[in-house]
Amino acid sequence: MQYFPPALENLVEHFAKLPGVGIKSAQRLAFHVLSLPQEEADAFAQAITDAKAHIHCCPVCQNLTEGDGPCAICASAKRDTATVCVVADPKDVIAMERSREYNGLYHVLHGVLSPMNHVGPDDLYIRSLVERVAAGGIEEVIMATNPDTEGEATAMYLSRLLKPFQVKVTRLAYGIPVGSHLEYADDATLVRALEGRREI
Repeated sequence: MQYFPPALENLVEHFAKLPGVGIKSAQRLAFHVLSLPQEEADAFAQAITDAKAHIHCCPVCQNLTEGDGPCAICASAKRDTATVCVVADPKDVIAMERSREYNGLYHVLHGVLSPMNHVGPDDLYIRSLVERVAAGGIEEVIMATNPDTEGEATAMYLSRLLKPFQVKVTRLAYGIPVGSHLEYADDATLVRALEGRREI
């Protein structure tokens, strides 16, 4: 038996596809959207469309950006261009920037190696990282993937790839609890992790 009209069922199903949103939360979100005035509902829909149309990957670091050319971090003359911090996702860049201790550049992989989920090296932005390092001018690459099994495997794989280029490859210290994620780490923990990074 169908409890909701088809259009509402469809909306609930789309909300339920979002990460961390179960069916009950999806229903609440769908009912909230239906209660919005038409202008707010249109603005919400337009924000999604605009984000999909205008946000793309930076040609240098693969972080999310808008407009042509490099992102604001890559384009900044105040950043240390000799250091590159490798993170799994764009949200990890935000977490690192919150610490206000890191002043280098980034490289976003858009995931980690995960054979169980069929994610291999060709599915990540690894080749562009190797090309950046091979081009010269980079002295240190900081591996800031999450301290879980997949994050560790990705960091070790990348360190082996980068060894021939004579760059210092370091790993964030374990100020971040094993099994947790960068986006949930507090500022003090991130500062300690950056200060205690080690070569791998």
